Amino acid sequence: MKSSQIRKEFLNFFKEKNHQIVSSSPMVVKNDPTLMFTNAGMNQFKDFFLGNAKPSDLRVTDTQKCLRVSGKHNDLEEVGYDTYHHTMFEMLGNWSFGDFFKEDAIRWAWELLTEVYKIDKDRIYVSVFEGSKEDNLSRDNESATIWEDLIDSNRIIDGSKKDNFWEMGDIGPCGPCSEIHIDIRADNERNQIDGKSLVNQDHPQVIEVWNLVFMQYNRKANGSLENLPAQHVDTGMGFERLCMVLQGVTSNYDTDIFQPIISRIEDLSGIHYGKEEKTDIAMRVIADHLRAISFSIADGQLPSNTGAGYVIRRILRRAVRYGFTFLNFKEPFICNLVNQLVLDMGSQFPELKSQHSLIEKVIKEEEISFLKTLEKGILKIENLKLDSSNMISGKVAFELYDTYGFPIDLSQLIAQEKGWSVDIESFKELLEEQKDRSRKATSIEAQDWVIVREDDVEEFVGYDTLKTELNIVKYRKVVFKGDTFFQLVFNLTPFYPEGGGQVGDIGFIEFDGVKTEIVDTKKENNLIIHFAKSLPQNLEATFIAQVNKDLRTDSANNHSATHLLHHCLREVLGEHVEQKGSLVNSDYLRFDFSHFSKLSSSEVRLIEQKVNNKIRENIALNEYRNLPLSSAKEMGAMALFGEKYGDTVRVIQFDDSIELCGGTHVNHTGEIGLFKLISEGAVASGIRRIEAITSSKALQFYEDQFQENRELKLLIKNNDLLKGVHQLIDENQKLKKQIEKLSSQKAGSLK
Repeated sequence: MKSSQIRKEFLNFFKEKNHQIVSSSPMVVKNDPTLMFTNAGMNQFKDFFLGNAKPSDLRVTDTQKCLRVSGKHNDLEEVGYDTYHHTMFEMLGNWSFGDFFKEDAIRWAWELLTEVYKIDKDRIYVSVFEGSKEDNLSRDNESATIWEDLIDSNRIIDGSKKDNFWEMGDIGPCGPCSEIHIDIRADNERNQIDGKSLVNQDHPQVIEVWNLVFMQYNRKANGSLENLPAQHVDTGMGFERLCMVLQGVTSNYDTDIFQPIISRIEDLSGIHYGKEEKTDIAMRVIADHLRAISFSIADGQLPSNTGAGYVIRRILRRAVRYGFTFLNFKEPFICNLVNQLVLDMGSQFPELKSQHSLIEKVIKEEEISFLKTLEKGILKIENLKLDSSNMISGKVAFELYDTYGFPIDLSQLIAQEKGWSVDIESFKELLEEQKDRSRKATSIEAQDWVIVREDDVEEFVGYDTLKTELNIVKYRKVVFKGDTFFQLVFNLTPFYPEGGGQVGDIGFIEFDGVKTEIVDTKKENNLIIHFAKSLPQNLEATFIAQVNKDLRTDSANNHSATHLLHHCLREVLGEHVEQKGSLVNSDYLRFDFSHFSKLSSSEVRLIEQKVNNKIRENIALNEYRNLPLSSAKEMGAMALFGEKYGDTVRVIQFDDSIELCGGTHVNHTGEIGLFKLISEGAVASGIRRIEAITSSKALQFYEDQFQENRELKLLIKNNDLLKGVHQLIDENQKLKKQIEKLSSQKAGSLK
């Protein structure tokens, strides 16, 4: 059975069981500070388990693209060395949100595996939670009893808390789970050693395929458990492992998921897979990492030096390093594998097709850069002068690793060839110190939520008002980077939470003349969370909330200008232009977009002129709230790649500019006043960045530029913005040329 058919059979099976098929969420996570990447199928449904949102369907099924490279679930170092771990993988799953529970989940899993996929029952083992004295939990006899009706009891294994109790994190929903393992060894091996003894022993051919999680508890900050209001089912099956079982091979890399990519690597390298272990490992690493890198870029995450971007850069460089060392690739080669991946997976994941060209260009640029780094690192090692110990110090090895991105194992390999060694213990100490610093910089200690009053839905009213009465629903204390904050959730709020590139609102809530400052607003797991330095004394009071009007107005000006800029870029440069990132605050706007060459000075002037023309037209805002996604698409609304949209969306329209957007905007474009582009440059291959200012800050820019020009100063002093600066730029050709000349000279330094 081909992998495409295996995936289809899974989804159709649960569709017949009244499950709604939903699309995969992006692999790059937004609005959840606890995750960089989607690392499990349940991530997109987290709000339902936490009780922060209500599902439209109580039963769903999907295939979710996942990435596990950091944190608790870190498979990176195993990838390539074994045959069943991956960075990027698909997780087939089905869910119940307070609907069916253990009985149906277990029986349907058995039916699908044995009757649809026709897996030999004698090769299947299952595990159930054995209980935990620490948590005062007894054995999961309910699951065991159901399994005993389906499978021989000697194939049922009691599993430890580590293996058979699933937790979302240190706090939050959790519960016992039942794992399904399959023994794919040859019959003679099975006759010699019982497969039961090899379950959860990291045997490459006795593997866990499916995990059925029964969420029935909530882990509190003090470690205790309480029952959830409703019981949920969360199942996840490794698609690549399932394909290995059903295609009769003993390695995930021998399935039709990976073989076409490995064949392409063979063609490019002239080395055959299966001949030598070190080249086989290299090919597996490259085939796996290609998928992780490509899907991340397609979802909008470019390689960079920080955060999620750094993780992707690290994966890409690991692949380049294996090709460089073991397959003799001295020129970019991973970019030449993208086309095969698009052919194999583009039908299921259309974002690969639509972002094909961008993925290739970004990967090629990264490869060129890192190959230069490797050359520099090798030269630096060649020129080292060592003492009689012939040992490269941990400090030098760490500098190569940390400053130049030079892999430690490559340093060891080169040293070994020279008869040298590396002080690896010292290197590990320095690396651990760095990791500790990083952990401390990002660690958040959060206490449990304290409920003040019951309220089902938190409503955002900030599109219509900046001031309102509200009540506190719940709060919790958090410590971040040594500072203490209180996170407040209201029954309704005028504060816009950070999202869509726009920063969160600040302001205050007030009761009886006492103000509590709101220093930031963010969205986390569908909750709008307000950050305060102190906790109001009377938590049950009705407060007056006030958003900082000036900062909100400036942010709205910049956000609307971003939409106009996007539209004008597509008019001037072409419809290939797509938004790849943005930042909107009260000071300036930043807009990243796909384009493969530097903008000429005439293009910059034309774009700036077109945006200002749109501003002067004073175009009225057309806002559509709670519009069905299908209707928005019919309108031609621009969507952002890497975003997961709900059934209903908000559409912002200024004439021909139509975009899906949750941000705040002006009512008429004339409110923006003036747009001034201050810089344009490259972020990555195929990605350009524009920074611009609007309104009074743009006007100040011209005042600063021409403070000695009496004619301009008079116009600014005696006329309003539109009659002054716009008239000057449009009608006075002499000064227009002077402005353009000086602007281009100053733009770089003004960034």
